[in-house]
Amino acid sequence: QVQLVESGGGLVQAGGSLRLSCAASGNIFSINTMAWYRQPPGKQRALVATITSGGSTNYADSVKGRFTISRDNAKNTVYLQMISLKPEDTAVYFCDALIYIPSNRLTPYHYWGQGTQVTVSS
Repeated sequence: QVQLVESGGGLVQAGGSLRLSCAASGNIFSINTMAWYRQPPGKQRALVATITSGGSTNYADSVKGRFTISRDNAKNTVYLQMISLKPEDTAVYFCDALIYIPSNRLTPYHYWGQGTQVTVSS
């Protein structure tokens, strides 16, 4: 089984910073792309940032210059450093990973974390 566990969410004032972590564990052969999504109250889940196994990154326009995605391949962990937070960044943040398992090294599967709440007060 594969499990993704997020941590680092919380309540912060506007202008503050938070760092989210997401660790993948279990029956993993390798991990391809990892990503962060977020779902504000009453809205759909949306992509925040992605990072490939080689370190190439991509960001939603709304977070460019404020959020930084990174990963530690040795620890199967992805991070999201968030600075200059705004009230509109309030959401449940989910990590996603495209993972190859040992029994099927040809087809990766998406795995999701349980989500961590980020609340930014004005």
